[in-house]
Amino acid sequence: MDALALTFSSGWASGINAYLVVLVMGLADRFGSFTDVPDVLARWDVLAVAALLYSMEFIADKIPFIDSTWDAISTAIRPTAGAVIGVLLAGDASSLDQAVLGVVGGGTALLSHLVKAGGRLAINSSPEPASNIVASLTEDAAVLGVVWFALDHPEAAAAIAGVLLLLGLVMLFFVGRLVRRGWRRWKKKGPIHQTA
Repeated sequence: MDALALTFSSGWASGINAYLVVLVMGLADRFGSFTDVPDVLARWDVLAVAALLYSMEFIADKIPFIDSTWDAISTAIRPTAGAVIGVLLAGDASSLDQAVLGVVGGGTALLSHLVKAGGRLAINSSPEPASNIVASLTEDAAVLGVVWFALDHPEAAAAIAGVLLLLGLVMLFFVGRLVRRGWRRWKKKGPIHQTA
């Protein structure tokens, strides 16, 4: 049960920032006594690549429109990372357990990635960059907090990640409705004709 809960939490977090998840879990395994974390995440080369990619995302995530481009590129990366972490968390379990944890990790990462990418598109409709910075720092803090908490309390962290995912999906639904309503109004106005 702990592996499933940890997979769900890390999957949710991977959909927001996969590199930070790998970095936190790897550092926790290297310097802590967390037996649930796969040892491969604590390798120095894995930590170095994760740190480099996280630093790139840290900057890109705060620049309007660059963040959405980064999200588009990450559409394949984040769910894959969530699935791989899920399979690694299954360890030497049967192939069915690995498949289930891979699907849970990848599916949760895909959903949270869609919430993040959709939210960022909505934020980019405002002309100021401060909202991007606040959103990015909030996301990083949430990922760090949930993953770190999940290492000691996987079930509670999974419940928190589930609530955050549900709230994000509801927010995305309402933002989508607002966008559709605005699009319909804009289409009904039609072209403006000038009179002589």
